[in-house]
Amino acid sequence: MAGGAALNIFNMSRGNLPKETLNWRLWFAVAAFGLMGAARGVDEGLITGVFNSHSFKRQVGIDNLDDVAIASIKGNVSSMVQLGSIPGALLAFLVCDRFGRIWATRQLCALWLIGIAIFMGNNGSMGAVYAGRLIAGIGVGETVVVGPVYISEISPAPIRGLCTCVFTGAVYLGILVAYAANYGCEVSLGDNFNRWAVPTSVHLMFAGIILILAMFQMESPRHLISIGKREQALRNLSKFRGLPPDHPYVLDEITAIDVSFQEEQEATLGMGWKGVLKEIFTVRRNAYRLFLTNLAQIMACWSGGNSITVYAPDLFNLVGITGERQSLFSTVIFGVIKFAASIVCALFLVDLAGRKRALITGITIQTIAMFYIAIFLNLVPIASNPDFTPSVSQNRASKGAIAMIYVSGAGWALGWNSGQYLLSSELFPLRIRAICTSVTMAMHFICQYATNRALPNMLLEEHGLTGHGTFYFFGVMSIIGGVWVWICVPEAAGRSLETVDKLFDLPWYKIGLYGKSFAEEYDRQQEEINRNEKKEASVAFREHTA
Repeated sequence: MAGGAALNIFNMSRGNLPKETLNWRLWFAVAAFGLMGAARGVDEGLITGVFNSHSFKRQVGIDNLDDVAIASIKGNVSSMVQLGSIPGALLAFLVCDRFGRIWATRQLCALWLIGIAIFMGNNGSMGAVYAGRLIAGIGVGETVVVGPVYISEISPAPIRGLCTCVFTGAVYLGILVAYAANYGCEVSLGDNFNRWAVPTSVHLMFAGIILILAMFQMESPRHLISIGKREQALRNLSKFRGLPPDHPYVLDEITAIDVSFQEEQEATLGMGWKGVLKEIFTVRRNAYRLFLTNLAQIMACWSGGNSITVYAPDLFNLVGITGERQSLFSTVIFGVIKFAASIVCALFLVDLAGRKRALITGITIQTIAMFYIAIFLNLVPIASNPDFTPSVSQNRASKGAIAMIYVSGAGWALGWNSGQYLLSSELFPLRIRAICTSVTMAMHFICQYATNRALPNMLLEEHGLTGHGTFYFFGVMSIIGGVWVWICVPEAAGRSLETVDKLFDLPWYKIGLYGKSFAEEYDRQQEEINRNEKKEASVAFREHTA
């Protein structure tokens, strides 16, 4: 069905989507699994503010180290969740396929809670700090597979982009709550254990809420089809759509899911896990999909958007904001802007304008911001010289650089952060969806670990790229990413998960530029064939009854 998510919300009878499909069960499930996005967001928003607090440094015995040593430890602590998330993302497909999406959610919440509990009870041990964040990272790494896959599998095709963006919106909800918690505790709790422990407890709150909500959810109909429970799949799909099991819309959808899965199984019948690997790497269209989604993760992470989120307090100091409270307050504003941008993206871009336009729009905004900050830091030695006194015009430029950090956050929310989850959750066929999404998200966390571990050292004036060099690097990567999206990324807005396959019938170098028009032409041909068949059947029926 054509049309955007916003149109489907405010005009439910539009097109072929029955208004009953937009019911409370669907939105409740989308909200519950979408909230998993907060796992990543909370950690990204919390850790730098927690680490920078004097009470935390004193607790773990690193308050007297020099800047180079602190930068190295900060990189290790900040990136440890990403390191744990790599095996977590790979583990997710095993749990999802063997035990289902619901049980996968329950066990990832348990790991998340255990890890944060170890981190908070470190008793001055850096080993406990690292171990706790590593274990929590395993659970956090599973969220980016389980959440988007479940949401994409239960959502009607015309609003799948909107529903998946609930997950990315929750990332920014987590960031905003984390920034606010850090700022509030800096202002009101003083220099004591609670200054860093109370913000960290936000992890426990989100993990507990998600765990409780998971108790009331139904399993994905597509997963039930994959394990042979077709009747249960039909019942669950009927409830998600708010329609009786014998309604034509429900029957057509469950039949399409079933037929697609049977075709996938027949292609690798009796080959077990070897058949799955064969299907991924020897089927050209599947290998290209895996290449595409993994390269998207590399481009997104090295464009710098995520690193700015994690190290926002430090970067606000870099461009002219002084004082811990002021920099933390600036991060709260930053969180509000990113959260608002994610809502705009969900309602008006990913389904209405399309995935590709949303991506290119966000990347363009982010690129402009990166180069402004780089040029400012290159011309005004505010980062390299603490005693530098800027002129009036340089102060204005500094305010512009602060504004550009906000602008870069909006661009990241509109572009890469939404796009990277949509691509990984909706491009793969059912049989290999969980494993390919897991591999893609493992690449996501490998790149996040690398960028988060490297950034404190990259920003060093004597032993790194310097501040302006780092932002020039991010700007160049953003340009490369934008060109790559324009040429290589296909448009999947409005297509069911079972018909996305048609986008990959063209040679790889034509998929991004011509895949959408090719798939739409195929759809028109199929509709024409169906109309002709119905006419022939009608004529035959009249002749038979004459």
